Amino acid sequence: MASVAPEIHVNRVFLWRVCFIAGLGGVLYGYDMGIIAAALIFVRNSFALSTRGQEIVVSIVLVGAMLGAIIGGSIADRIGRRATLLWGGALFILGSILATVAPNAATLAAARFLLGLAIGFTSVTAPVFISELAPPQSRGRLISVYQFALTLGIALADLTGYWLASQQAWRAMFGLGVVPAALFLILVLTLPESPRWLFAQNRLDDARAVLNSYTDGHGAQLLLEDIRTAIESKVDKRWSSLWTPAVRGALFIAVGFTVLQQVTGINTIIYYGPQIFALAGITSDKNAILATLIVAVTNMVFTLLAMVLVDRIGRKPLLYGGVSGMTVSLVLLSYAFHNQASFGTSLGMVATICLVLYIACFAASKGPIAWILVSEVFPLQVRARGVAAATIGSGASNFLVSLTFLSLIKAAGNSATFAIYAVFCVITLFFVRFVVPETKGRELESISTHATTVQ
Repeated sequence: MASVAPEIHVNRVFLWRVCFIAGLGGVLYGYDMGIIAAALIFVRNSFALSTRGQEIVVSIVLVGAMLGAIIGGSIADRIGRRATLLWGGALFILGSILATVAPNAATLAAARFLLGLAIGFTSVTAPVFISELAPPQSRGRLISVYQFALTLGIALADLTGYWLASQQAWRAMFGLGVVPAALFLILVLTLPESPRWLFAQNRLDDARAVLNSYTDGHGAQLLLEDIRTAIESKVDKRWSSLWTPAVRGALFIAVGFTVLQQVTGINTIIYYGPQIFALAGITSDKNAILATLIVAVTNMVFTLLAMVLVDRIGRKPLLYGGVSGMTVSLVLLSYAFHNQASFGTSLGMVATICLVLYIACFAASKGPIAWILVSEVFPLQVRARGVAAATIGSGASNFLVSLTFLSLIKAAGNSATFAIYAVFCVITLFFVRFVVPETKGRELESISTHATTVQ
C-alpha cells in the first residue's frame, strides 16, 4: 500500500514565485527549441543548406542538451540548484547573441550547441528545484509549471516566427531570445537554495530557514524529518550508483518513459511543423508557420488542463487517455497521407486537425507527466544525476528522431513515418500499464523506495 503524505500548509505566493522564475527556464527551452521551425525556412536559403545540413542545424542543439545534462547534473549536486540555473541563464544569453550574428552555418550550429548546453543545465535543475520545494499534495501541479512554460516558449517562438516571416528576419528571431534569458538570470538571483540540497551539505540551519520562509513550524519539521530519512539511506552519489539495485528501477522508469516520450514523434512537429504542413499542401511559408502556431497554442492550453488534473485524478489515468488519443490521431494522419489523392485540397485541413488532436493529447498527458515522474522517482542523493540521465535519454532519442525525420520521410514516405510513431504510442501504453507507478500525493522518499522494486 502506497503511503500518502500528510497535508503540509505552505505559503503559496512564495512557491508560485519560485515556480515562475524556474519556469522561465522552460520558456527559454521552448523558445530556443521552437524558433528553429520558422527560422529554418529562411536559414536554409541564406546558407544553401542541404537536407542533411538542415537536420544538423536542428538537431545539434540536442547534442548540447545531452552534454549540458551530464555537466548540469554534477554541478547541481556539487554547487547547488540555484547556481546551476545561473550558469544556464548565462549560456542562454551567449548562445542567442552568437546565433544572431552568425556569418555561416557552422557558427549558427555552434550557437545552437551553446543553447543546448543551457537547455541541459536548466532542464535538469529546474524540475528538481521545484520538486524539492513543493509539498506532496501540489507537487505534480507545481512541477508541471515548467512544462507549461516550455509550451509557452514554443508558442512565443512560433508567434515571433509568424510576425517576422514577411521580412524573413531569422536573425531577429534568434536575437529576441536574449530578453527572457536576461530576465531569467536577474530573477534567479532572488531565489533561495533548495532546502534538501542545503541539508545534504550539512547546512541544517540554512535548510530550516528556507523551510520556515514558506511553511509553518510543524510543516518545516515534517519536511526536515523526511529529508533526514532520505540522507540516512546512504545512497552513493556517484554516477555509477544509478546502476545499483537501490536506484536501477527508478532509472528504468525515468529513462524509459522519456525515451518513449520522444520516439512518438512530438518534436518533429515542433521543429519541422511548417515542412509537415507543406507536405500536406499548405504552400505559403507564412500560412505553414501560422498552422504551426495553432498547434503550439493548443499545446499550451492543454498543458494547463494537465496542471489542473494531474494531482486530482493522478498520473496514470491521464496517460491512458492522452496516449490513446495520440495513437488515434497519428493513425488518422497516416491514413490521410496514404490516401492523399482522395483528400485533395482538404488534406491540409485534415493534417491540421490531426496534429492539433495529437498535440492536445500529448500536452494533457505525456508532456508534463514525463518530467513530473522523472523528478519524483529518484532518491534525494542522486536526484539531480537521475534527472540528468533521463534528460540524456530524452535528448539522445530526440536527436535521432530529429536527425532522421526528413530522411525518413524521403525514404519511407509520409504515411509510413507517422505509422511508425503510432506504433511507439502503443508501446508506451504497455509501459505505463506495467512499469510506471502512480505517484499522486505521495512523499518523494516513499516513491523512490517503491521504484527500487522495478527491475
